[in-house]
Amino acid sequence: MVEELAETDDILADKYLEGAEIGEAEINAAIRKATLSLRIVPVMCGAALRNIGVQPLLDGVVAYLPSPEDVPPVEGVNPTTGQKEKRLSSAKEPLAALAFKIMQEEGRKLTYLRIYSGTIRAGEEVFNAAKGKKEKVARLLKMHANKRERIDDAYAGDIVGVTGLKEATTGDTICDEDHPILLESMEFYEPVITEAIEAKTPADQEKLLIALAKLTEEDPTLKVKYEDETAQTVISGMGELHLDIIVDRLNREFNAHVNVGKPKVVYRETIQKSTVVESVFDKELGEKKHHGQVRLRLEPDRRGRGLSIVNQLPDEGPIPKEFHSYIEEGIREAALSGAMAGYPVTDVRVSIVGGAYREGDSSPLGYRIAAATAFRDGCLQADPVLLEPIMVVDIITPSEFMGEVIGDINARKGEIQAVRPKGVISEIEAKVPLKQMFGYSTDLRSATQGRAVFSMRFSAYDKG
Repeated sequence: MVEELAETDDILADKYLEGAEIGEAEINAAIRKATLSLRIVPVMCGAALRNIGVQPLLDGVVAYLPSPEDVPPVEGVNPTTGQKEKRLSSAKEPLAALAFKIMQEEGRKLTYLRIYSGTIRAGEEVFNAAKGKKEKVARLLKMHANKRERIDDAYAGDIVGVTGLKEATTGDTICDEDHPILLESMEFYEPVITEAIEAKTPADQEKLLIALAKLTEEDPTLKVKYEDETAQTVISGMGELHLDIIVDRLNREFNAHVNVGKPKVVYRETIQKSTVVESVFDKELGEKKHHGQVRLRLEPDRRGRGLSIVNQLPDEGPIPKEFHSYIEEGIREAALSGAMAGYPVTDVRVSIVGGAYREGDSSPLGYRIAAATAFRDGCLQADPVLLEPIMVVDIITPSEFMGEVIGDINARKGEIQAVRPKGVISEIEAKVPLKQMFGYSTDLRSATQGRAVFSMRFSAYDKG
């Protein structure tokens, strides 16, 4: 360890080479310095279940990891002026805190805040910059593993639980109304797997609606939608395990008993070639005539780029400027349900290149419908294809079973990215279509005598 540290500290290196004695304080200082500069990562051994090594871990956090004063000031944007601002980690600065987790405990909403600057007190009013609303802090709680302690105030650098913030959601910024700031919000992946659920009894139905509302507030990656066509409630999440836990919590915490359908993969649609398409809408609806004529160019875009709309119409062009936003609205609405199988359209670049205007007849509705029709027709002409979610799968297995694990991944149409031997175990990283991963945990345990483990995360939408 000292030899590794000597490579990061010149004074320690000189002492090490001279064979001089190196004190504990010097070693601790060198570990802290190298950790703060991200050159080393201290690793502690222990077992939380048996309470072994927990205290040294906590001591290591204090001794080696950066305090709020060791990291650069947090940056954000003033929502009023749009200018970038910084907040020093000081109780004397204006309040700036990030709501990083929402929990429902005993029917109450508990918001976890990380305070970057300033002071927050129980009973005072704060400003939610993301929602543009005032909120009142009912209680401040210092959270411990199995208990909580009420406190009157908290300062920069603290992490606290707060009750009373009714509007706050994950990623919101809580600040001083006189000095508003928006910290960088969190980004969440779109769900990749869905399943239908239904209440077992009418009594469970009411509980289910309340429970799902609370769970979606707590977990931004969980989505709930009611399908009018099938009269089903559909929940969407990040994987089989995610939805299994949600269903378990509905039963255990909210006493809402449900029947669950089979999981389904959420696909996307895209196009494989470029096309130019024009559409005209000309109809009398009610007592008014609606007209719109739009020409679009659709081109495939890089994976992960989403839907991008480029308006190439000049302000004084064939279509007056006040109708341009309605054309974009029509395109975005049509992209929510693709022409091939009804899935959202992604990774397409749409250019608005032309159209026509008819005095007295052209209307916002006409242009919106013409744009939506042109987009759908263009998608059908441009060789549409389905994209499926591809997952990054990390597997840790005893080396003796590596052949079976790799063979199974290949059979699932997976692509091995890396194999890292680590003594008696090996780590395998692969990309596998999500639909091939249903039931994988059982198959992996069977193939490795229950000794392998895996984790899975969303990578991108692509052709399977």
